[in-house]
Amino acid sequence: MPRPDWKLLADPEPQERSYSIISVDDHLTEPADLFVKRFPAKLRDKAPQVITTPDGSEAWVYRDRLYRDNGMSVVAGRPKSEWTLDPLNFGEMRRSAWDVHARVKDMDLDGIWASLCFPSGAWGFTGRVLSMNDDQEIGLAAVRAWNSWMLEEWHGAYPERFIPMQLPWFKDPKVAGDEVRRNAELGFTSVSFLESPHLLKLPPITNHKHWEPFFKACEETDTVISLHCGASGFVLQGSPGAGLNVQTSLFPATAFCAAVDWVWAGIPALYPNLKIALSEGGIGWVPMAINRLDYVLAHSGTGGTPWTYDVTPSEALRRNFYFCMLDDPGTLDQRHMIGIDHILFETDFPHADSTWPGSQDLLRKRFADLPQHEAVMIAGGNAARLFRQPLPHGADWPAIAL
Repeated sequence: MPRPDWKLLADPEPQERSYSIISVDDHLTEPADLFVKRFPAKLRDKAPQVITTPDGSEAWVYRDRLYRDNGMSVVAGRPKSEWTLDPLNFGEMRRSAWDVHARVKDMDLDGIWASLCFPSGAWGFTGRVLSMNDDQEIGLAAVRAWNSWMLEEWHGAYPERFIPMQLPWFKDPKVAGDEVRRNAELGFTSVSFLESPHLLKLPPITNHKHWEPFFKACEETDTVISLHCGASGFVLQGSPGAGLNVQTSLFPATAFCAAVDWVWAGIPALYPNLKIALSEGGIGWVPMAINRLDYVLAHSGTGGTPWTYDVTPSEALRRNFYFCMLDDPGTLDQRHMIGIDHILFETDFPHADSTWPGSQDLLRKRFADLPQHEAVMIAGGNAARLFRQPLPHGADWPAIAL
């Protein structure tokens, strides 16, 4: 039910800008007209569209099913007393959830120079609900509609401020590879992907031949694979009945599982120039993963599938993966073990975990003892280089060193 008595908080005061932050994990709520106006005319009646249900709540209709994002995904600007798992209507969200012009204003308040935006939870962080359609014509139309909207209306409205990330097609890796190449020519620099495709009854990433056309296309076009924890629809749960606090606390463990799985599957070793950015999991688990990969290779790993590549598993992890911190104060002293040039930052706007509107304050506190050039790299320099994102200019934005 709509909640007309709920009110948004007043706009926060603008943050003093010590860093030009590039966030590699934010989210958006798709505007209601995104799909209908971009579907081919003959398929328009099959396009996802927003309806108002009898109880007054709004929902997407697609394939004769209702899809909603939970309210904890759009809490920015709401007092904590009004955070809820119940879905919110557009009018109950801060406008920047779905309006690109309002989003840039909110980024300016927080000192965020650029942002990579994943889809809403309604579609899954890879758009898996759209891509897993058995009707390839309709599914591809939905994925292409989202991608063209991203390029033309979200990224296109402020090209310097948004990293263009595409949604993939999962049903056919050859089609997926063709889409990556076509989209790279249009200007996309990233693609969202499943950390665990087998959870959707797709071939696992260990099936190298199956996924080869997709991975080759990403490597050859320098398209960064953005892996968001939970993109496959699963995160570690804890005991039966455990709440959201347990699931979100376990996100770093989900990232650990995904990275180790991909490394031992040989993906980074087979595609040495492939770049993989892991979002939402933090960086605290990375030193443990490096140590564990080395130990297992020297001990119990010898009894499994032989490792025949020219890099060790931990070398592959540190070479091909980029790791995303949200707030990891206890791990920054291990930054050189992780790789100072492979640590990125996220604000997770507008989710409940978000550092908005205090991201600048947070980084000033966390980076107080870091050399300035290292702090600048983590805040935005590494992401600018990885995603080939334009650098800020003008006195309003601190310089980003590459």
